[in-house]
Amino acid sequence: MFPEEFIKRISTQKYLDADGLLGALREESPVSIRINKLKWDSEPENAEAVPWCSSAYYLASRPSFTLDPLYHAGCYYPQEASGMFIEQVIRQLVDTSGYLKVLDLCGAPGGKSAHISSLIGSESLLVSNEVIRQRSAILAENITRWGVSNTVVTRNDPSVFSRLPGFFDLILVDAPCSGEGMFRDRIAVDEWSPGNTLLCAERQRRILADVWPALKTGGILIYSTCTFNPGENEENVLWLTGQEEAESISLDISGFDGITAISSGGIQAYGFHPGKIKGEGLFISVLRKTGKADGRINAAGKRYRDEIRHPDRGIAERWSGFNTENLLRRGEDIYFFPGRPSDFSLVDSYLTVILPGTRICSARRKGYIPAHELALSAGLKAGSFPSADLDLKQALVWLRKEIPEGIEAPAGWFTASFRGVRLGFGNNIGNRVNNYYPVMQRIRMSIPDDPEKLIIKWADN
Repeated sequence: MFPEEFIKRISTQKYLDADGLLGALREESPVSIRINKLKWDSEPENAEAVPWCSSAYYLASRPSFTLDPLYHAGCYYPQEASGMFIEQVIRQLVDTSGYLKVLDLCGAPGGKSAHISSLIGSESLLVSNEVIRQRSAILAENITRWGVSNTVVTRNDPSVFSRLPGFFDLILVDAPCSGEGMFRDRIAVDEWSPGNTLLCAERQRRILADVWPALKTGGILIYSTCTFNPGENEENVLWLTGQEEAESISLDISGFDGITAISSGGIQAYGFHPGKIKGEGLFISVLRKTGKADGRINAAGKRYRDEIRHPDRGIAERWSGFNTENLLRRGEDIYFFPGRPSDFSLVDSYLTVILPGTRICSARRKGYIPAHELALSAGLKAGSFPSADLDLKQALVWLRKEIPEGIEAPAGWFTASFRGVRLGFGNNIGNRVNNYYPVMQRIRMSIPDDPEKLIIKWADN
């Protein structure tokens, strides 16, 4: 089932239990989700808490996420449990009470970025980046669904971030890798080869070298992969500390059974190995930058207030709780952008921004059309729109971008909701109801007779 070269190598890694690891990789993957506490405050039935994440649970079986309106509303995110350990790194090493500038360099599909956005506070700035166009679109969709409103999505090669020397307080590099930690998936096994592990290691070093200048002095870089290969893991961390002024930082893992401490040449790292932990394979190491910043950033000088008209500001105040100093226009669209205006201006000037924040509305000749992103955002002002409450089957029809039978829609603009959570906007114009759910995000699956049997059951059901 597994490549012979892989089996031989892991047998030489003293911190791995090769037989136990191989046995665990033949089993099904655990299913875990992370709750969005801004939108949902219930626990799944018959679930086990993920020990290193305060809002995450292992599910007893895999549900249908596609048929669950709460998933589409951003109430939870299906995420592999090992990757949620990012919460411990931030809680142990980062002061989240102040303003932070954070970069998730390899952000797609968005699980770690959404997690970070919940940890750093709504007033901070998270830049979530993905270089591949198709994956960056998925990233933007998942960030929108989560709805925290402190995140900008960009699409840049890592080398571009050297234009922002010393800008970020925290950088996460969850690097593309040979994928050994995902060997429960046959595709990951089939794509593996010794040559590919070498190519991955070289690419990871280029990524680290490219992004390192963007970290401020005293800032923290988190390096992670989903592989067990030392050449992509501890050897790359050692290489970086040999190239740059950096110190390895230890974490307190005493409260978590099964995590493996990995020491190599003075650096400290941590391994999440199936058979010892309940999750997929993960390697993580944390470095602090001790050297001086690499140059200065030239001021960008963009002004966004000049682009905003008085009616734009008025509708933003009416429909949202956003700071109207942080508004910008992109054609007809009005956005709230996160962070301090001077910092966002630099990001917008030097990077390719595909989602500048939370779209509030579009300005049209006949008035303003509220944006889907606003419906899912925590920034929507309470009471600004009436709600049409839908049952499960009605909600699924709505998510198919259709009009449910029996919908009781108030006149004008309203939010379609399920169990008190918003799914999107509709407009009752009298003779018909229009569904403004995004075409590209609609579900195409047929609705079964008993969808409630296929989705998560919650403790408050």
